[in-house]
Amino acid sequence: MADTRFDVVGMGNAMVDVIAHADEAFLVAYGLTKGAMTLIDAGRAEELYALMPPAVEVSGGSAGNTMAALASLGGRGAYIGKVNGDQLGQVFRHDIRAAGVAFDVPSARSGSPTGRCLIVVTPDAQRTMQTFLGAGTELEPEDVEPELIAGSQVTYMEGYLWDPPGAKQAFLKSARIAHNAGRKVSISLSDPFCVERHREEFLDLVEHHVDILFANEHEIMSLYRTRTFDEALQHVRSKCEVAALTRSEKGSVVVAGDEVHVIDAEPVAHVVDSTGAGDAYAAGFLYGLTRGMPLAACGRVGGIAAAEVISHVGARPEEPLAELVRRKLG
Repeated sequence: MADTRFDVVGMGNAMVDVIAHADEAFLVAYGLTKGAMTLIDAGRAEELYALMPPAVEVSGGSAGNTMAALASLGGRGAYIGKVNGDQLGQVFRHDIRAAGVAFDVPSARSGSPTGRCLIVVTPDAQRTMQTFLGAGTELEPEDVEPELIAGSQVTYMEGYLWDPPGAKQAFLKSARIAHNAGRKVSISLSDPFCVERHREEFLDLVEHHVDILFANEHEIMSLYRTRTFDEALQHVRSKCEVAALTRSEKGSVVVAGDEVHVIDAEPVAHVVDSTGAGDAYAAGFLYGLTRGMPLAACGRVGGIAAAEVISHVGARPEEPLAELVRRKLG
């Protein structure tokens, strides 16, 4: 196999999290449902952004979080996603590059503004989220650079990107290029509601286009419409090369044909914010896999990365994961 430029290239909705603290009166005044995530349009996003108190702007998005964690582990990553040339687009581009991830997809000069998740944190630590997907939904096949896909060991996509038709075609194009180059293709199912929307297509995708599947127990049970996790595991074991299935405090299960590994969750003193746990797990697992580690060790690295992310607020690592893994694995 030819040398690779990157270990993993991630494809996803490029988003910026805008986090502000406010009291409940703010929620009431602007009709926000406390503790919920609501999809909003561009007009509402601009209106709320202008109304929010001083905020911290941090790049997010599921696959973007995965690539940032991969870089923190010492992996070589690249990212494919769409931002506008606006202020938040510049924030996203700066942050992901500063994390050590290559990101060269040109900014859109027209169309939707950059996607953002407007997060209002009330004094009781509840997060109320208003999400505008924005330019991220306008990813098209022409945004995919064939040389980038062919030069990466794994192409990884977040399931959320399956909603827009153009992004779907971009991923299918990438999967073809990757397999023609002898590379691997991976997907995270992202969300049980995402699975409900696209079940038949996801079933076909997992069986015919995907080598490495990431899902939590709710997503995999939804995919195969089973009542138990064990039933779902039996379904998926023959459908793709590797399935890495996360189970929160129960750890994870990695299955590859007749090979099954049960990995305990890493101890965490206090779970602060579970946002981004699955993204970090995928980063750790793919980091191990692209370095030829045994599957059980890949799952362990994934668990270590996830444990770090859930120990603080925010979906990206605060402690260098490479050092953490060295301490944990010896």
